[in-house]
This record gives sequence, C-alpha cells and structure tokens, in this order.
Amino acid sequence: MTWATFEAAAPDLAAEGRRLMFRGETGEVLLATVSGDTPPRIHPIWVEVLDGRLLAFLHTDSKARDLEADGRYAMHTHIDPAEPSEFSIRGRAWAVTDPERRRTAAEGWPFTITDAYRLFEFDVEAAVLGIRPNADAWPPRYTSWRATG
Repeated sequence: MTWATFEAAAPDLAAEGRRLMFRGETGEVLLATVSGDTPPRIHPIWVEVLDGRLLAFLHTDSKARDLEADGRYAMHTHIDPAEPSEFSIRGRAWAVTDPERRRTAAEGWPFTITDAYRLFEFDVEAAVLGIRPNADAWPPRYTSWRATG
C-alpha cells in the first residue's frame, strides 16, 4: 500500500516514522535489499514522500539491480544518540517509469538526478516503531502495524 494509505491506516505511527526519517533537511534511511542467495545489502539513501508515495532515486548499481530483480526491501531510520527512537518499514519496491512523475520528483531532490538514477516507489506492508526517550531507556516501547489482506 502507498505511504498515504499507511498514514490513513496508522496515522500516529506514520507521523512518528516520518518525523524520524526527516530529522534533518532530507529524508535519510538505511535501505536493505536482497539478491539471490547473497546476504542482504545495506545502503544509506535519501527518500521523499511526494503525493502520498514514498520515493527514492537509486543509482543503477546494486541497489537498483537488487530491487528490479527482487522488489523486497526493508528501511530503517538512522539512530540519533540524543534521541535513539527507531522506525522501520518493509514491503516491495518497483521502478517508476512515468517520465512526468520522474521529472516532478527530480525537481526538489537534494542532488542532481541524471540518467544513472532510477526512481523507485516503496509500498508499506509492515512498520515498527521503537520509542526510546534517551540512550538509557531500554528496552524500547514497540508499536507495530501490518497491512491486512
């Protein structure tokens, strides 16, 4: 389901997850992809929510190839030691081929988009939020959500 559908289904969880993804000026997360029998790979990426859809431009290297071969992904926010709450989502991703959507997304992207980047949309099938007000608060208070159907 789209980010907007996730927001409608779990508004508090989505709002806190979005806050954690966008702690800085841009949305920054760690993306995990899989490829065949190899272990998952972790990549730092920038994301954006545009028109209710979670998007990222990915270089045509391993990240894009992994998602084109097997759309499964997981994303996790970076941990801030001052406020170590965490947010993660899982689902499937696919390349966006519509040239107008690509152009619109590229307009505000934090780096220059060239033909070496593909635009991907990430659906949200499951989300987990772990709240920790400080580094000494353990274990986190977890809240989870899963798409039905």
